[in-house]
Amino acid sequence: MNWMRRIGFLLSITQSHGIARRYFVVNGFDGALTMLGMLTGFYVSGGVRPELAVSACLGAAIALGVSGVSSAYLSEAAERQKALRELEEAMMSRLDESAHGEAARLVPFAVALVNGLSPLLVSLIIIAPLGLAHTRYALTVDPLLGAIATAFGVIFLLGAFLGHVSRAQWIWTGLRAVLIAALTSLVIFAIG
Repeated sequence: MNWMRRIGFLLSITQSHGIARRYFVVNGFDGALTMLGMLTGFYVSGGVRPELAVSACLGAAIALGVSGVSSAYLSEAAERQKALRELEEAMMSRLDESAHGEAARLVPFAVALVNGLSPLLVSLIIIAPLGLAHTRYALTVDPLLGAIATAFGVIFLLGAFLGHVSRAQWIWTGLRAVLIAALTSLVIFAIG
């Protein structure tokens, strides 16, 4: 069994698919709103050089990624070990060498990677227009505005994904996510 199928199997026996999906969306949304907040702040303050904005946003994205991996690993490892010990008590047998034992060891890594990579990848997508500012692929609009528009697009997609998961109207869940982002930007504009 290849490693992707094995991880899928282990997520299945621990019923962790939903946890990984929630972590993906929640932390992707955190990353997107963090980037939007920073970019809006830069815009309100009169703008910054794209290189400076990329450095600041990249620093925040890396911090979100490291925080996501480490916090999810620590909490998921504890929860998986607790669940394994409870199952062992119920079965009156050690399960370290079973699929459940393997799941207790590997699922926390998989969930932690989803938790940490989600805000990092979302952030990289959002700041891409800033990174392209001085290349031949530069946008015809202000790179800061391009990155802000990208943030709104990513936030819409995350909301739409939730709509798809819940079998709701994906357009409305996407628009609700955009409304949250717009309110966040409005507060930053009001403060700035």
